[in-house]
Amino acid sequence: MADTQERPINPILKQVLELGPTIAFFLIYLRLKEQSFTWGGNEYSGFIVATVLFVPILLVAMGILWKLTGHLSRLQIFTAVIVIFFGGLTAYFNDERFFKMKTTIVYGVFATLLGIGLLQGKSYLAYILNDMMPMKDEGWMILTRRLFFVFLALGIGNEFVWRTMSTDAWVKIETFGFPILLFAFLWWQIVALQTYLILPADES
Repeated sequence: MADTQERPINPILKQVLELGPTIAFFLIYLRLKEQSFTWGGNEYSGFIVATVLFVPILLVAMGILWKLTGHLSRLQIFTAVIVIFFGGLTAYFNDERFFKMKTTIVYGVFATLLGIGLLQGKSYLAYILNDMMPMKDEGWMILTRRLFFVFLALGIGNEFVWRTMSTDAWVKIETFGFPILLFAFLWWQIVALQTYLILPADES
């Protein structure tokens, strides 16, 4: 096949490059949250400045990851585009709500794509992840249905958090709460769907 193959790199380095920008945003926000900055006659909060700084940090990390592996997933590219777009709107309008809505859009798009696949009787997850985790079609459909509802719930949860809680609370939940919930769910599914996994001995 003419597919570009991802070059292997140290898994710890890969995790640093993938998760590092989000942690950097969190740390920058903690450092700047009580401060305000004036540029061009406009006053910007520490959150806005942290958002603006997050964009180049993310792009540099993705550039290094692409240089080392020769590959970026569609998910990574999509996330980068959303971050750049909503980060730009946040800075241009000097309104932190745009960056907070970004999370709702991302989870909403994931839920929508999975939902479209389900309506067609397909699992788009299988197209993306089947090489990494071979599984029977029934298992993929179960996981897709469950993940659809999880993304939907996370999107609604983000709307609730940013509209009803402080910026400080949103940053902490966005950085740690939602990812931990998603990781815990996925780990639970890997265990719960063991009977659907295709092991080498099962292949003829």
